[in-house]
Amino acid sequence: MSIELSKIVQGLEPSATLAMSAKAKELKTQGKTVYDLSLGEPDFITPWHICEAAMDAVKAGHTKYTVPSGMPELKRAIIEKYKADYGLQYTPAQVVVSNGAKHALHNAFFTVLNPCDEVIIPAPFWVSYAELVKLSGAVPVIVPTEESQNFKISAEQLEKAISPKTRILLLCSPSNPTGAVYCRNELEPIADVVLKHDLCVIADEIYDKLIYSNNEFVSFPTLRAGLQDRTILINGVSKTYAMTGWRIGWTLSPVDLAQKMGELQSQQASNPCSISQHAALSALTGPQDCVVSMLSAFMERRDYVSKRISAIEGVSCPEIDGAFYAFFNIKKFLGRKFGGVQVNNSEQFCLELLMQKQVALVMGSAFGCEGYVRASFATSLEMLKDALDRIEAFVRESEPQS
Repeated sequence: MSIELSKIVQGLEPSATLAMSAKAKELKTQGKTVYDLSLGEPDFITPWHICEAAMDAVKAGHTKYTVPSGMPELKRAIIEKYKADYGLQYTPAQVVVSNGAKHALHNAFFTVLNPCDEVIIPAPFWVSYAELVKLSGAVPVIVPTEESQNFKISAEQLEKAISPKTRILLLCSPSNPTGAVYCRNELEPIADVVLKHDLCVIADEIYDKLIYSNNEFVSFPTLRAGLQDRTILINGVSKTYAMTGWRIGWTLSPVDLAQKMGELQSQQASNPCSISQHAALSALTGPQDCVVSMLSAFMERRDYVSKRISAIEGVSCPEIDGAFYAFFNIKKFLGRKFGGVQVNNSEQFCLELLMQKQVALVMGSAFGCEGYVRASFATSLEMLKDALDRIEAFVRESEPQS
């Protein structure tokens, strides 16, 4: 007798980024050199003062349960960050610290949504958004955007997608996978539609410190009066401080909602890791020169990747204004043969690129946008140079279907 799986779990799609990373690691175990541009994980070591704070916490015996929704000191640091950076005022009762930003999103969806509610998600979107919505019993409503609009949803598109079942608009700026950053003039009409239709907004701001050129990050609740009462902010330390494995994220939201998210989390996981919370506290309150130096390195990599991709005939990539991803168009190469194998979609393109040239990318279909692939440039320039040499050779050697 086998145990029958739930319909919800049966309907889940595995994470494409983790799947591609696993395939890359499998090739590495075979002794092959793999150029892995699949994971959105900074290659930097967590800054040493943050690691020291964690070790000090262990030595001081801070290894017990904390308040389920997070240590008061960490909550205060998060509040001060948003006040100093964006002029937003929050209280400790509005902060819930979670086991990473993905857990924070899970808490938000499960606290707000009922079965059959709808969540509007602009595509391309991070691979876990739609799956987390489906886990809650709600319905992701995917709104495609175009490369010509830099993959940003317009107020008109949002208005057309709204139905009587719409509860949430999910926005991510800077965007994973495209690197697009919404400017104030683009966000204000969207904010007006949100207020007009009484929507809740989940604003994923995990890349708020990874902004390039003359772009400005705009935190969504700052746009209009009343937005703070209907916005759930998502953030964390993973990307800004190279702390992906520490698993600390948080939400900022209205008091009643935050209270229920805290209660939900207390039943799920008791509390986030106590040692990781002390590390995150050090990250937010300690020296920020590490953030500046990592951003400088990412900017150099962004410039290099943009230049290289634009030089590949038949490939296009919109401006990368933030985060650390290049989302480029490979439509002209679909239907062609690569090493004798015909490639008809982005998944096949990525698999053949990995097998033939040992470069790992993530297929655009996983982000709701076929005909594109995502490359993370959160790795060294040396790795990027070798990987892009191989990508260029891969497409140059392709042959039309006979």
